[in-house]
Amino acid sequence: MASVVDIVNLSLGKLGDSATVTSIDPPEGSAQAEQAKRFYPIARDTLLELHPWNFATKRISLAETSDVAPDAWAFAYAIPSNYIRALSIYPEQSTSEADQQPFIIETNEAGQLILFTNIENATLKYIALITDTTKYTPLFINTLSYLLASFLAGPLIKGDTGLKIADAMYNKAMQMMNVAAGKDAAARNYDAQKSHVPSWVQSYGVSDQRSVYDANGRILRD
Repeated sequence: MASVVDIVNLSLGKLGDSATVTSIDPPEGSAQAEQAKRFYPIARDTLLELHPWNFATKRISLAETSDVAPDAWAFAYAIPSNYIRALSIYPEQSTSEADQQPFIIETNEAGQLILFTNIENATLKYIALITDTTKYTPLFINTLSYLLASFLAGPLIKGDTGLKIADAMYNKAMQMMNVAAGKDAAARNYDAQKSHVPSWVQSYGVSDQRSVYDANGRILRD
């Protein structure tokens, strides 16, 4: 699978830059490596936040904090250190999407993110910060390379040309994002379709009916 350096060089190639970077942490000394060190984490984290990627979606039992919950909420929980974005909250040991519960996330006086909900022993489903590039899918890598290229174009090419190329790379990244996110969601939905058999299908013995699911795998229509 591609390494961070491979992704950086893929981005440079999309910009028509012939340089080959060998290290960005620490940067090897080239302008390309210096800019990649600055912008690679931003591009990576932005792309992770945009979609609940299968490889980055996790569940964790939350630990309560001593923070005082606002009047509308009964419990306060610490957010995991690798948190990117919350997706849903469930009661302890629940495996059903139907059990999702309301929650809010705020920052306490110490600058820490705190999750408030009315569920005791809550479980958080969230997008995690995944830095291991061997976990990334090929489509995610290609999308990330375009997004990174959009950040690198201005500093490396400069002027109006750099801005135009940056816009083109960003637009291409969003196009690739739609493809990558669609394929990622389809993989999740396919698993759900295999396991879900509507009651009327069971009654009539029909085995090839397809249900409609949303991006989180919830059934929208049988």
